[in-house]
Amino acid sequence: MAIIEVAGVTKEYPRGITSLKDVSVTIEAGEFVYVLGASGSGKSSFIKLLYRDIKPTKGTVTVCGHNVGKLKNHAIHHLRREIGIVFQDCKLLTGKTVFENIAFALEVMGEDTEAISEKVHRSLETVGLADKANSYPDQLSGGEKQRVAIARAVVHSPKIILADEPTGNLDPRTSLEIFRLFYRINKSGTTILMATHDQGIIENFRFRILEMKDGHLIKDQEKKQQNTLQYDFKQKEYFIV
Repeated sequence: MAIIEVAGVTKEYPRGITSLKDVSVTIEAGEFVYVLGASGSGKSSFIKLLYRDIKPTKGTVTVCGHNVGKLKNHAIHHLRREIGIVFQDCKLLTGKTVFENIAFALEVMGEDTEAISEKVHRSLETVGLADKANSYPDQLSGGEKQRVAIARAVVHSPKIILADEPTGNLDPRTSLEIFRLFYRINKSGTTILMATHDQGIIENFRFRILEMKDGHLIKDQEKKQQNTLQYDFKQKEYFIV
């Protein structure tokens, strides 16, 4: 079943700038999709459309049944309850603890205190940071900060995760650890769209590829092989084959 449908979408800005040109694509629930493209390709505009940071000039964008272009400002939160977003720079609040950063996402949704506590601790366990709940962002490594950002994105059990260059500032080993985490989240049924330039990840872990260039979708390539997540009991970690 389609969870994202983009049909004939063009995005125009003042001064004759067009970031997307007649883009059409359908993404099924549970897919893992890479979004590729150089700076200025339209990749960021494509991602922003999906969580209604911008609106299409032409065409329609439907996400989880919501017609994104027709959403009133007061109704955007209904769409964003279905989506978790992970940015390259994490966007953590430096004056709040790890727990408070994640809880904030639920507080703005009006969750009660007991439910918030339960969901935050569960999301921290998911990303392997249960012991960091009371730490502050400046006490964490780059990989740990990105794990907190992922925990914040999944804490409300979204149907879709949009990840914008989540491994862009990380070393190869940490990037692999973060990717494995996204993979496990995807295997639980969550749809993931990941904008990335990480060729090591793309080439070794084959998922569907959408490639943007000059505002056009120039490639829609299905994954070439089935990836399998296995557990190494000696190393006590997951790996992908």
